[in-house]
Amino acid sequence: MNAPEMESSSAIGPESAADLERLVERKLVLWYYFAALTYLIVSMLGGLLMALQLIQCNELQGIELLSPGRWRMLHTNAIAYGFLANAFLGTLHWAIPRLTMRPVLSKPLSYLIFAAWQIVVVSTAVGILLGQAQAVEWGETPVWIDPVALLGLLLVAVNFMAPIAGAKGPMYVSLWYFMAAFVWTFLTYAMGNFIPQYVVCGTNAGAIAGLFIHDLVGLFVTPLGWGLMYYFVPILLKKPIWSHGLSLVGFWGLAFFYPLQGIHHFLYTPIPMFLQYGAVISTIAVEFVVATVIVNFFGTLYGSGRAVVTNLPIRWFYTGMILYFVTCFQCALQVTLTFQQLIHFTDWVVGHAHLVMFGVFSQWLLGIMTYLIPRLTGKEWYSRTLCEWHYWLSATSIVVMFLDLTMAGLFQGWSWSSMQYWDHSTQVSQPFWIVRVFAGLAMFSGQIVFIYNIYRTLSGPRTAPATGLQPATA
Repeated sequence: MNAPEMESSSAIGPESAADLERLVERKLVLWYYFAALTYLIVSMLGGLLMALQLIQCNELQGIELLSPGRWRMLHTNAIAYGFLANAFLGTLHWAIPRLTMRPVLSKPLSYLIFAAWQIVVVSTAVGILLGQAQAVEWGETPVWIDPVALLGLLLVAVNFMAPIAGAKGPMYVSLWYFMAAFVWTFLTYAMGNFIPQYVVCGTNAGAIAGLFIHDLVGLFVTPLGWGLMYYFVPILLKKPIWSHGLSLVGFWGLAFFYPLQGIHHFLYTPIPMFLQYGAVISTIAVEFVVATVIVNFFGTLYGSGRAVVTNLPIRWFYTGMILYFVTCFQCALQVTLTFQQLIHFTDWVVGHAHLVMFGVFSQWLLGIMTYLIPRLTGKEWYSRTLCEWHYWLSATSIVVMFLDLTMAGLFQGWSWSSMQYWDHSTQVSQPFWIVRVFAGLAMFSGQIVFIYNIYRTLSGPRTAPATGLQPATA
C-alpha cells in the first residue's frame, strides 16, 4: 500500500493526533537539517574553489590545505555524507514513526548516532585536507574512520528497523524502500571501503570501485529518495498514489538491475568485456524502471496539476522528477560504448553528476525541508517570496549548469577525437567554465537565501498550527 494521509487532522481524532506528535523528536530533525545545510554550504565553497581554478582565478594557489584537488574530494564527500545523509536521517525521524505509529527504538541512540555521524563527516573532511584520503571515488574516507562509519550505519538500521518490524497493518511501499536502503547502504559501504583496501587490487579493485560508486547512488540515495516521495506526494496532493502495481515494479526493478551497472564507469578497461556488456544492458534496463516510477507520480498529479503552481514543496518534488527522467535518459545514451568514446573524462560526466545529485535528490530534500520546517517549529515561513527565490535560483542554476557542462563535454570530446593538443581543449572550455562559475554562484545564493529565511522564521513569533506553504484552498 501507499503512504496514508496521516497528516490530515480529519483522518485521526484529537488523542491520536497528540500521540502522533509525540512520536517525532522534532528538535533532532531540525538538528539534522541544520547540519545538512551547513555541509551543503561547505561543499559548494569547495565546488566554487575548483571552478575558479579552472578559469585561472584562484587567489589561494600555493596553500596546500586549500588545494582545489583536495577540496574537490571534500566537495563530493560533504554532499554525500554531510548534506544527503543528514537530510535523509532527519526526514526518516519524521516519516518512519508516522508510517508505523511507533517511535524509533531509542531516542538516546538517535542523538548518539547524530553526534557520531557529525564526527565521521568532519573527520573525513580533515583527513582529506591532510592528504589521508583513500583512492576510491566517494570512498576517500580515511581507513581509521571506516569502521566507525560502518558501525553508525548498523545502528541506524537497528534504530529504524525496530518500529518497522513492530508495525501492524499494511506495509507501505515507502517502508519497503527504507528497509532495503538500510541493508544495501551497509553492504555497499563495506564493499567499497574495505574490499579494494584490504582484499583485491588492480582491475579487480577497479571493478569493485565501479560498483561502489554507482551503488552508493542507486542503493543508498535512490531508495531513500523514492521512498520519501511515495510518502510525501500523496500527503500533499491529498490523494493516493496512482498505481500500487507500478510502485512495486519500480522497487523490484531497482533491486534487480541497479547492483549490476556500476562497471559502466570503467568501459574500455581491462575489466572483462562480459561484465562491461552486462553493466551497459542493466543500465539501459534501469531507465525503463525509472520511467515506470515517473509515470506513476505524474499519474498521481493528473487532475491536480495546479498544485505545482500553488504548492511550493510539490513544485520542488516534480521539478526533481522531470530532471530525474532527463538524467536517466541521458545515462542510457552515455553508457553505450559508442557514446563513451566521445564523452568519457569530459565535463559531460560532471554535468550529469550535478544534475542527479542537486537537480534531483537535493531538490527533493530541499522541498521536504520547505514543507517540514514550519511544522517542526510551529512558525510559518518568514517570507514566501524568499522561498520562491530559493526555488528559482536553485532550479534555474542547475539547469544552466547542466546544459553548460554538457556542451563543454561535447566540445572537449570533439577536440580530443580530432587529435588536437590538450591546450586546445582547455581553451575551448573556458567560456563554458566561466558560465559554470556564475551558475554555481546563483545556486550558492539560493541556499544563502534559504538559510536566511530559516533564521528569520526561527526569530519570529510562534504561529500554530503551521502547515507549510500550502495552496490557499487546501
